[in-house]
Amino acid sequence: MLVSFSVGLASTAQAADVDKTIELAKSAGCYTCHANAEKLVGPSFADIAAKYAGDKGAAASLAQSIQNGSRGKWGRVPMPPHPSLSAPDLKTLSEWVLTVKP
Repeated sequence: MLVSFSVGLASTAQAADVDKTIELAKSAGCYTCHANAEKLVGPSFADIAAKYAGDKGAAASLAQSIQNGSRGKWGRVPMPPHPSLSAPDLKTLSEWVLTVKP
C-alpha cells in the first residue's frame, strides 16, 4: 500500500511540475506561436519533440534556440530570442518540450 501511495505522490508532483512549466511557457510567450499538437506560426511542441527524439543534446540545443532565437530550422519565419529567461527556466522549458506528445 505504501508503494502505490508513493507512486501516487510522484504522479501528483509530476503533474504539478507540468502545470508550472505550462504556466512558464505561457508567461514566456511560447503559446503565442506554438501549440502542443498543431502548427501555428511555429511548429507544434509535439513536432519539435518528434524531430529531436533520441538526440542526447536536444535539450541544450533547444535551450539555446529559445534564448537566442533561431532561423531556418522550421521554415522562413524566425523564432525571436528570449534573452530574459533564466538558465533554469530555459532548461525546464527545453526539457518539457521534448516530452510533449500529440
